[in-house]
Amino acid sequence: MVIDPSTTKYLIKAKIKADGIIEKSDVVGAIFGQTEGLLGDELDLRELQRSARVGRIEVELDSKNGKSDGVLTLPTSLDKVETVILAAAFESIDRVGPCKATIHVEEVEDVRVSRRKQVIERAKILLNEVMEKSKTDSESIAENVRQAVQVEEITSYGHDHCPAGPNINDSDAIVIVEGRRDVLNLLKYGIKNVIAVGGTNVPRTVIDLSKEKITTVFVDGDRGGELILRELLQVADVDFIARAPQTREVEEIPQKLIMKSLKNKIPREQYMDMYNIKIEGKNGEDKRQDNGEKQPQRMKKEFFSKKKDQQQQQARKEEDTTPEVVEEPVITTEKQKNYETILNEISGSLKAVLLDENGKEIRTIPVRELTDEIKKGDNVSAIVFDGIVTQRLLDIANNKNVKEIVGIKLGNVVKMPKAVKVLTKNDFQ
Repeated sequence: MVIDPSTTKYLIKAKIKADGIIEKSDVVGAIFGQTEGLLGDELDLRELQRSARVGRIEVELDSKNGKSDGVLTLPTSLDKVETVILAAAFESIDRVGPCKATIHVEEVEDVRVSRRKQVIERAKILLNEVMEKSKTDSESIAENVRQAVQVEEITSYGHDHCPAGPNINDSDAIVIVEGRRDVLNLLKYGIKNVIAVGGTNVPRTVIDLSKEKITTVFVDGDRGGELILRELLQVADVDFIARAPQTREVEEIPQKLIMKSLKNKIPREQYMDMYNIKIEGKNGEDKRQDNGEKQPQRMKKEFFSKKKDQQQQQARKEEDTTPEVVEEPVITTEKQKNYETILNEISGSLKAVLLDENGKEIRTIPVRELTDEIKKGDNVSAIVFDGIVTQRLLDIANNKNVKEIVGIKLGNVVKMPKAVKVLTKNDFQ
């Protein structure tokens, strides 16, 4: 139905029912015939139509089982009183064609109110679009400026022109990542001692640099990251390893996850033990044991060797003042049988199961999140995990009152806390 917005003020909506089959022309004829002379000359329907004060009568009918019903509408430019009088006149009609019929006015709609609502709703939509666009434009400006700064900071380092941060030369430590976009993401959060390898073919520039500086490899948490990591372990002098969360990429993770991943980096030897990685050279020996190594590499190894000797001397002093701990035989209790079952279930999954003091499972998490989870929780009584029991894990567990730790094997532990009982896979055999 087309309504002239310049003339229409109100819209009469009514329902019609007839005890027989009727047509649209029957309804229109009944309205004009039975209202003629009823309301006087001023509201005569034919005269009102000629003067365009009322519009065309629209009728929609549906006939079923020998009866008809439908709806009719009539737009008017009359005032409110005249419109409702005309609407009431429709209800006086009691016959359409040969059939008995009734007309009931459902509503006299103020078209201007309806149009006003439409204007308001549309205005809301347009306002949201304008605000969203303005917000996007503002964010886009900030992001463009940020990226421009990052592009200015990123450099090409060495003969291989590796993408790197501006502090790669000045820093004593470096972070090796996979590609240029990884470098840009770390630069965004202030990590400027970063360099990219650009694929599994590790450039000589990165290899030489790893021999001079304390090196952390930070790769994606997917299969590609694992392949690049293995290549770096073979050809470069890696000290620490950090991984992005599983299936995530370094180039897209936010600042919080970047800092968390770097904070939880794992020493090379421990990582290789945890994942059972063996890297051998052409003669079956570790490639890092090279008699022809450069002076910077020897200095780096001497630094770590001296540090390790100092730690061992300190540990011996502490042992002299610590009463000797007598190793207790393993008692196969119901709890420990439960530990054995859990350990067998998670074997090879690199997962950890946290248990309460009753031996009930609290949650299962990846091994890489274990230390952080222990620090946060206060009700963990036992830990069963698919990994190596390290000194750091024991120290954290002791501070959080963890009573028992069950792992695959015991790592290089210098000081065993008295309050923590350690079981390994061999204890259940």
